[in-house]
Amino acid sequence: MTQLAEPLEPVLVDPPAAGRLRLGEMLLQAGKINHRDLERALNAQQEMGGMLGKVLVQLGVVSELDISQALSRQLNVPFVTAEEFPTLMPEVEGLLPDFLVSHNVYPLRVEDDRLDVAMAVPQDDFVLRALRMVSGLEVRPFVANVSDIERALAQPAQEVDGEGMEGLDGDSGDFVEHLKDLASEAPVIRLVNAIVGRVIDMRASDIHLEPFDDGMHVRYRVDGVIHSSEIVPPKHSAAVGSRVKLLAHLDIAERRLPQDGRIKTRVKGRELDLRVSTVPTVHGESIVMRVLDRASVRFSLVDMGFATDTLEKFNGLLAKPHGILLVTGPTGSGKTTTLYAALAKLDSETQKIITVEDPVEYQLEGINQIQVHSQINLTFANALRSILRQDPDIIMIGEMRDGETAQIAVQSALTGHLVLSTLHTNTAAGAIIRLKDMGVEGYLITSSVNGILAQRLVRTLCNECKAPHIPSETEWKTSGLSRFCELGTPVYKPVGCKQCRQTGFRGRTGIHELLSLDEKIRTAILQGKDAVEINTIAARDGMLSLHEDGLRKVLAGATSLDELARVTQDQNDA
Repeated sequence: MTQLAEPLEPVLVDPPAAGRLRLGEMLLQAGKINHRDLERALNAQQEMGGMLGKVLVQLGVVSELDISQALSRQLNVPFVTAEEFPTLMPEVEGLLPDFLVSHNVYPLRVEDDRLDVAMAVPQDDFVLRALRMVSGLEVRPFVANVSDIERALAQPAQEVDGEGMEGLDGDSGDFVEHLKDLASEAPVIRLVNAIVGRVIDMRASDIHLEPFDDGMHVRYRVDGVIHSSEIVPPKHSAAVGSRVKLLAHLDIAERRLPQDGRIKTRVKGRELDLRVSTVPTVHGESIVMRVLDRASVRFSLVDMGFATDTLEKFNGLLAKPHGILLVTGPTGSGKTTTLYAALAKLDSETQKIITVEDPVEYQLEGINQIQVHSQINLTFANALRSILRQDPDIIMIGEMRDGETAQIAVQSALTGHLVLSTLHTNTAAGAIIRLKDMGVEGYLITSSVNGILAQRLVRTLCNECKAPHIPSETEWKTSGLSRFCELGTPVYKPVGCKQCRQTGFRGRTGIHELLSLDEKIRTAILQGKDAVEINTIAARDGMLSLHEDGLRKVLAGATSLDELARVTQDQNDA
């Protein structure tokens, strides 16, 4: 838990002072005890010490629930039942189990800058101050029964019981039914809903559920960087995994083979699509849920970080009636989103546009989208052959994965179609060599390919907390800034605040490298030049590399030098 920079004012619970009834008087008025019971309890309290409520319970005069509810009314503090406790106790850094047990405290939830806790004695100012100091959060107490707190601390999340599974055969019908029963339990449903619901607040793009010896680790990818969250105890891992598989309509009995599925759900008023992938590991099934949130995706090239000159050239390539336009980069670099934005810019009313994708991530209006199904032999290549008979003007291929697909794409471009696709290469020039490796002849590449866009995503600095920074002379020279600015020109660096969850970054933007195939580049390809030589020729003619385009964004205050170096490290190493 991140410590806050400024101390918060302590949370004080009003004592039963003037005008407020004491606990004994409240119980008398409610008819829970009589005057003789109260007298006995007061005498016993003088001898044994302790709180009056505890003494009354020990004497058997009232129930624990009576005392908790009376305390709630007396102190104006909400009462919470065991059923309202979270399935998993939230972890608060520095809050030790011994402290929780000795003071009968159970953390309920952490929201924004507040920690909610269930307490047997919510008026204990010492405990409240200690909780505030350790957590760095504002503390809001709730009244709860002592026995409920003790039971929850001794066996957290005991409602989901994984015991008894050891004796069941993993392939038996009984085991599968047991998994289904566990996955349908309310606590498991709440836990999975909480895990998925967190993506909205965190702006996460992926949820990773990874089984290990100590339990199932929950991690989120935010702005391209993995962040660890809670650990689901080992005995609950199978139930959580089964719940996700049930939602994705996967076979929960099959735990030895990878599976893929999809979940459509509504979280905090937003429609979410989750693309689910499972793979078997030595400790169980690892599950990744890719979050497809239409509300957060920008299908506009203008909003995707294109520099004005690069966007103008890219739009020129899109306007050509035929040829191939490739977008390259590693997984997660936004290639598909760029293609979607390009398709959204094209006029689907006057042109027939067909896509072949695996999977179809977003459905675009007015565009015919085909989902690849390798199980029934509907591959990229087979689908492409069929759609050419559909008389399309523009074809989008989700990814060129093999030589057969690449050959058909080239033939499509040569016969008057505009073809958009992606390739997994680090640089724009590297795509040409990749096509050659896939069996496409050089003369076909020069005849069909119009341009190649290499792309990466860099995290953008948080506007609330970014701070100016003057690079040293060494940093100015080695980073390449000397080409774009004078020594002493300020750039910005991340700091961290509540708005960006102390990361210093909020959101991502693209950096681009656009290679247009002009006569010089085509000649180099036909002469068999390698990627380095092609890149050098393009750079001499004004092409900016990914790193150089990123430096322009650094100078504009959009990102930092360290973030740019992290993202373009592979290019620099090459």
